[in-house]
Amino acid sequence: MLPSATGALVDRFGRTATDLRVSLTDRCNLRCSYCMPAEGLDWLPNEDVLTDDEVVRLITIAVERLGVREVRFTGGEPLLRRGLADIVRRTAALRPRPETSITTNGLGLTHTARTLADAGLDRVNVSLDTVRRDDFHTITRRDRFDDVVAGLEAAAAAGLGPVKVNAVLLRGINDDQAPELLQWCMDRGYALRFIEQMPLDAQHRWSRDSMITADEIFASLGTQFVLEPAEEPRGSAPAEIFTVNGGPHTVGVIASVTRPFCGDCDRVRLTADGQVRNCLFAREESDLRGALRADADDETIADRWRAAMLTKRPGHGIDDVSFLQPARPMSAIGG
Repeated sequence: MLPSATGALVDRFGRTATDLRVSLTDRCNLRCSYCMPAEGLDWLPNEDVLTDDEVVRLITIAVERLGVREVRFTGGEPLLRRGLADIVRRTAALRPRPETSITTNGLGLTHTARTLADAGLDRVNVSLDTVRRDDFHTITRRDRFDDVVAGLEAAAAAGLGPVKVNAVLLRGINDDQAPELLQWCMDRGYALRFIEQMPLDAQHRWSRDSMITADEIFASLGTQFVLEPAEEPRGSAPAEIFTVNGGPHTVGVIASVTRPFCGDCDRVRLTADGQVRNCLFAREESDLRGALRADADDETIADRWRAAMLTKRPGHGIDDVSFLQPARPMSAIGG
């Protein structure tokens, strides 16, 4: 079934959402300092989390009725979801087939990369902020650096490429390591993406003054590399891509705060408990789980989803004096 032009997820500003981020759990097995406190958080009750069948049904509606072309599974840590491989398999079997990917901390990839690839997963994004073991422990509060490295290798061996690495630089910890991290990724054939730290931490301690900006990242990389803008247009992609020393390697910078790309946004998010978020920084959500569990038909659910998109704002408003950080942290929203 192909969606009609009027059936797509279009907002009031003419943007069409074709990229769906699906959070499968709010749980995580790391405790990254810019995401959650050392003691963790109160996880969603199991009965609030969508079942595997409910997740697949919503993805099916999104693909068949609403024009979604890309599905990325997120968390929390999505590899903690026991039914992940089956969810991926059923998603990849949809027609038209969406591109499938996962954003993960990489800890479980040594055991799951091949299974996920066989199920139809196309690629992975792995979070890794430093290649120094001690700093990894400081940031994540876990001694699991070697497991992430092994997970990256397993993903590449399984053909889940291009394997992308997401990195956040933190002032006073790894803010001087951008060139080192880029060289490490290039040596192994991984595509590195630096991400400005965003106001999505559970502790609400984010501040613009402490954030490492895109300009600082460029300045740091420029001490060892020559960066040139990639020739291909950016389109709706969140990362600005640059060739490194003339290519073939590239590096990306996702500057959500200082260089917002809201005008070209094509993303919509589904939380693990079945809420639509039309922006990462939205403070409002639209409930689909209730409709699912009240036996609403697919078109009724699709209509609710379309209505949710009509409340999307023109931008995230971080620079506005009235900006308020979302109540949910990143681990509960999904990346």
